[in-house]
Amino acid sequence: MSSQQPSQLRESKKIILTGGGTAGHVTPNIALLPKLKASGWQVEYIGSANGIEKQLITDLGIPYHGIASGKLRRYFDLKNFTDPFKVIKGIFDAYCALKRLKPQVVFSKGGFVTVPVILASWLQRIPVIVHESDITPGLANKISLPLATQICVTFPETLKHLRKYSNRTICTGLPIRQEILKGNPEIGRQLCGFNTGLPVLFVVGGSTGSGKINQAIWSVLGVLTQKFQVVHVCGKNNLNPAFDAYKHYKQFEYLGSELADVLAIADVIVSRAGANSIFEWLALKKPHLLIPLSKAASRGDQILNAQSFQKQGYSAVLPEEDLNPENLLQSLDNLFENRQGYVDKMTESLVGDSISQIMILIDKV
Repeated sequence: MSSQQPSQLRESKKIILTGGGTAGHVTPNIALLPKLKASGWQVEYIGSANGIEKQLITDLGIPYHGIASGKLRRYFDLKNFTDPFKVIKGIFDAYCALKRLKPQVVFSKGGFVTVPVILASWLQRIPVIVHESDITPGLANKISLPLATQICVTFPETLKHLRKYSNRTICTGLPIRQEILKGNPEIGRQLCGFNTGLPVLFVVGGSTGSGKINQAIWSVLGVLTQKFQVVHVCGKNNLNPAFDAYKHYKQFEYLGSELADVLAIADVIVSRAGANSIFEWLALKKPHLLIPLSKAASRGDQILNAQSFQKQGYSAVLPEEDLNPENLLQSLDNLFENRQGYVDKMTESLVGDSISQIMILIDKV
């Protein structure tokens, strides 16, 4: 019989989380942290040396290990000649880190930094769980899927794209940060300087902001602030002082821990259609207008995400190609007028507890 006590056995469990490039590849990992820690897992993180994930993770006190990272592009770019060497160095960096850390499992949320980590894990026979947020897998996950022990997907529609891996694939949904559901509306109003007189419109263009959404909102701000109190997350270096004098308008570069409090006062939302955002709006039951990135600026994953939610009655959608002042105002009027119908549909959602499902898989592998 082992002389180790149960507490010692729990402390010996170690998991490596990886994912980066955008906040969308990091926040689901963050959502898992409370349950992982409560279950006795020691958590460490491997990400790019200077990516957005480094700040997000180190702020939480999680040990962070930076590796070289290169992007694998499907279009011509001079960096395509140098980035493969960064990927090779990243594999070496990740291999050394994993050899030293000796985790029992790796959980990958996607982004190009994960490719070296997954290859290094496969070389050392460390089980890997890969999670795909969007309906169709991104290039990094396409490369990684053959090496994965288990594959988690967010949308049921994704299963048809992964038939060759059907014996390893499960639809878990997306891990949502539980703190996002616990905002204090009083704090939110104080932060924005708002009252209870007008409904609140929350506008966000993703973790780095959206110039097109920003410009569209600013072009109709005079009309919007007669109907709504508008809180606008513009993105880093995108604040526009010209609009500071507007009554019923508050702009931020970024919202961190304050986000939950601001969302608590939101009556309707305008946002991009990244999977993390739309599943948070679903969990919060907040009526929302999605403006997905066009195919000219992306691989079209946000368009598919938005179409899925629109089909289920959760979301109103305005294609970016149709984004102009008149259409934006009309779409917002329709959203606000029919907001209860969207709330009713979201309330009927059968999306389950994805965190618990993923925790079962982590313990299993």
